[in-house]
Order: sequence, then C-alpha cells, then structure tokens
Amino acid sequence: METLKELEYSSSQKAVGELFYIFMMISCFGIVVGLVWSIFDFVMPLGKFDLFLALNLGYQIAIVAGFLAALFLLLIFFFGLFKKGAKGVLRFLFKERELEERYKNRLDVKIASGGLLISIMAVIVGIIFAIVQDLMAGSGSSPLSGLFTEFSAGNWVLFGGFVFLALVGLTLFLIYFWKNGNYAIMRIVGILEKE
Repeated sequence: METLKELEYSSSQKAVGELFYIFMMISCFGIVVGLVWSIFDFVMPLGKFDLFLALNLGYQIAIVAGFLAALFLLLIFFFGLFKKGAKGVLRFLFKERELEERYKNRLDVKIASGGLLISIMAVIVGIIFAIVQDLMAGSGSSPLSGLFTEFSAGNWVLFGGFVFLALVGLTLFLIYFWKNGNYAIMRIVGILEKE
C-alpha cells in the first residue's frame, strides 16, 4: 500500500490549488442560486417581484434576511472547507512521480507521448465543442436543439453554474491527464524496452 507523504508545494502551485477551489465554489454557489430560482420560477412563473412589493415591510425584511442567512451559511461552509479543498486540488494535480533516470530525458518518447496526449485532448474538446454548438445553434437537425427554448431566468443561472463547474472539472481533468498520461506512457515505454 502506498503511503501518502506530505509534499511541499511551491507558492505558485498553492495559488493554482486555491484558484481552482475558488472556481469550484463559485460554480457551486451559482448552482444553488439557480436551483432556488428555478424552484421559484416553477412555483410562480410571473409576478414574484410584484408580490414581494405588495407584502408588508415585516415580511419583506424576513424574506431578505432569510436569503442573506442562506448566503452567509454557504459562505461559512465554503470558507470552512477552503484549506481542505485547496489541499485536495493540490494532491490531485501535483502528485510526485518518479521515473527511472534513463527515461527522464528522452526527447523522442516525450514528443511521441506529448503528441498522443494532445490528440486525445483535442478529441475530447472537439466532442464537447460539437455538443455545445448543437445546443446553441437551435437548428432542427439536432435532438438537443429545442432544449433552451423554454428556459426561465433561474434555469439559465442553474445551467450557467453547471457549465462553469463542468469547465473547471474539464480543465482539472486535462491537467491531470497530461501529467499522469505522460508518466504512464513513459512507464509503458520502459516496460516495452525491457522485454
């Protein structure tokens, strides 16, 4: 069993971990806001603000205070997990990998593995781009074309939160894939050369 030793991270690595954690929390906040807004849109599609203005001042204060309490509860949750979340991102992205010395400086293997990894990443990004283009085009040829026609404002906020979280996750995956894929290819080359 592999033991996890505590690694020392550089300040730029720590900044990357914290930045990705902040991006994930912003997208989670957008998802929560979009979910609440979508529920309100489902219950009452029109006239929410007019109804709010028609209430007496006590109810208005209670509603605004309730939303603020939920906001601050979310902020406490996000700040409480900040160190743990940033460390988790750091451990995910910056694992220490040891290669045998004879494979560290082989330019031919680095070029081949880099080309393979870039090609695989281009396929993934291309598929995602094609799906997004089908969704946004709105042409009748795609089964997903009519998806956005009935979106309310809450649905758009919810969708935006999910898209932002997906972009952050995709970026993390591509970085992880690049770092660990290169290591895996170098190990495969080492195994093939030994045979």
